[in-house]
Amino acid sequence: MMTVKSTVPPESGTDDARSADTERTEADRKRALETARRNVSSTLDRHSGTETLSLKLAKEYLSLGGHRRSMIDDNITDVRQWDEDPREAERFWKERVETLSKDEHKRVEDFLLTINTP
Repeated sequence: MMTVKSTVPPESGTDDARSADTERTEADRKRALETARRNVSSTLDRHSGTETLSLKLAKEYLSLGGHRRSMIDDNITDVRQWDEDPREAERFWKERVETLSKDEHKRVEDFLLTINTP
């Protein structure tokens, strides 16, 4: 039996249209994630041993199980936290990140996982 795939998009509002949108969105999200991983890997390879203080702090916070996530929109960074941090991560954030200058604090936030990261 031969399966024929239509090139005509499904009618808006149908189950087929919603399914196609979901599949396309999932594929786009996976592609964006893989691109981001390649970019990070490439950047880390090029700059191994030259980590900035802000990158080191963000990595250490995340390694302690920190849950804060950044949301960047129009170059404005906002940090969201839905889940409570483990005690060590919370203490680290208060002692090592919140005490930084406003600019350095923002740079640490820029290295956190984003709300769009799976």
